[in-house]
Amino acid sequence: MDTGPPPLAGIKVLEFAGLAPGPYAGMLLADAGASVLRIDRPGAAPTADVLTRRKASLAVDLRADSAGAALVKEVVRAAGVDVLIDPFRPGVLERRGLGPDALLALNPRLVYARLTGFRRDGRYRAMAGHDINYLAVSGALSLLGRAHDTPLPPTNLLADFAGGGATLVQGILLALVARHASGRGQVVEANMVDGAAHLATFPRLMLATPLGDRGRGRNLLDGGCPYYDTYATRDGRYMSVGALEPRFFRQLVDRLAIARAWCEDRADPARWPALRRDMAAAFRRRTRAEWERVFDGSDACCVPVLDYAELRADAAREGDQRPAVALRRNPCLAVTQRPPPGPDAADASVLGQGPGVPGDGYDAEPLAPGQGADHVLESWLGWKRGRDYHVGPGGFVLDQHAGPKL
Repeated sequence: MDTGPPPLAGIKVLEFAGLAPGPYAGMLLADAGASVLRIDRPGAAPTADVLTRRKASLAVDLRADSAGAALVKEVVRAAGVDVLIDPFRPGVLERRGLGPDALLALNPRLVYARLTGFRRDGRYRAMAGHDINYLAVSGALSLLGRAHDTPLPPTNLLADFAGGGATLVQGILLALVARHASGRGQVVEANMVDGAAHLATFPRLMLATPLGDRGRGRNLLDGGCPYYDTYATRDGRYMSVGALEPRFFRQLVDRLAIARAWCEDRADPARWPALRRDMAAAFRRRTRAEWERVFDGSDACCVPVLDYAELRADAAREGDQRPAVALRRNPCLAVTQRPPPGPDAADASVLGQGPGVPGDGYDAEPLAPGQGADHVLESWLGWKRGRDYHVGPGGFVLDQHAGPKL
């Protein structure tokens, strides 16, 4: 099958600099082939953002009625920007004259994508927060953690990235599909509370069933069940177990060399503490590598808990970073720099197309304010520095607004 361009080739994205979920959304779009230009404050040093893959930076002063704000408006209008990502609290861009009403009037095809932590219309809308807070008020945090302990946040995966950035991208893609039919853009609003709540749909519904009605950390899938958990090995590493079905559990029992009677008693939660003790003692008898040799190729649903250092170092592990989804005809862009072709080489649509990025997705690339903007402005608009715009102490400005030139 012939390979075509990546699915979002030709899509122009303005991403206002923020932390974590907004940059993650921009990176997902860039990996799918979109041209992403991040709007930064003027400055000499790179920002704290590490999700900069395939992006360029435009450094501007965004104060209301500033030359920088005028430049952003002209880029939105003249370049026909397709997507704008607003990661700020409600009202921030509106106060700078860059809210959706102003920019959709300049470019009716614009998809104006806004991401907040709390709901824009909720009781916490004016408050600062982080992933743990959004999980807390969504209800999802109440499900996470061991029994007899406090709720435990899973780093900042669920609200910031899955409920926030990835959900925002879903909304952007839906709006682009709708624009194909209507010819018009629209405002897309996502927030991490609702995003996390949707991710928790299944466990929330299970609260009313025997699969989830025993309280946090006491159920089948939340660490309460001994055959759906992790275990330490003799060398202090870990194996994961997910042997839910009887035929899988039977293989687990046989390979662990524990009593086969557990195949009859395993469904009784009152027996779980004893089963856990037997399983923990069995796993402590061997190293993780030894257990891998025992379970590899089996259906016991038992595999090692790998860390990123060993994934990166061992070519036999599945640590090569790939696009999250493979499109057979229009693959996204590669992350891992392509290995030499060989008889066991993965299909190009799985790896992604193109040369990959330095560091293979394990090393962040700093992006300094203004880096790469000249190339993007020329490719989007045909603009050249010194003719259409200049760079002054306040960053990039249109030529008619330029002050002292650097």
